[in-house]
Amino acid sequence: MQNPVEPFDWQRIFIDQFPWTYLAEVAFRTVFMFIVLLTALTVSGKREVRQLSIYELVLLIGLGSAAGDPMFYDDVPLAAAVVVFAVMMGCYKLATFISDRNKAVRERLEGKPVYVIDGGCILTSNFDREDLGLEELFSDLRIAGVEHLGQVRTAILEPNGQLSVFQFKPDDVRPGLPILPNALKRHTEHIHDMDQYACCNCGNVQTFSPPANHPPCPNCEKSVWVKAMH
Repeated sequence: MQNPVEPFDWQRIFIDQFPWTYLAEVAFRTVFMFIVLLTALTVSGKREVRQLSIYELVLLIGLGSAAGDPMFYDDVPLAAAVVVFAVMMGCYKLATFISDRNKAVRERLEGKPVYVIDGGCILTSNFDREDLGLEELFSDLRIAGVEHLGQVRTAILEPNGQLSVFQFKPDDVRPGLPILPNALKRHTEHIHDMDQYACCNCGNVQTFSPPANHPPCPNCEKSVWVKAMH
């Protein structure tokens, strides 16, 4: 039968049954888990660290876990939690210090800005390498007030997962792929009317004369089209 917990047993609260040298192992474990978290979030892609830097997210995860356990479990000593906090903060400061002064390390861990739209067309070679779906891209564009890709001069996926959108001036807007959900539902592989059509995969706009069945896009070779929005 387990002995009852004695309130305010300072030996148990600060170190429990562990020797003080155990705190060195706690420090090692913390450094190890910091590296594991950093690696996992780097691999997971930009969308997983949206609005926070990868270092800030690692710090929040690590400190959140370290802070929670000592609050609830009587056998988790406070001294170990203090060591975790100190080592996590040290790792965070060291990682950001190195990142700020070494461009190669910064780009490897945080990524770099990637152009995903240029001149109203999706840059499929760049887009396919990013952890970003078309629906997410269109959602971000709609939030920015965009109705069709012909309004977008440039869109850049930032290292923190945010999308920076730069629009054409009103006089320079061109026909483009509509990104409103109801408009996208009217896609087709069969061209029945002479009009300008936008590729549903990359936004490339072509003028077709009917009849045209499964016409491939010269840009991405897909064959799903929707009437371009003006």
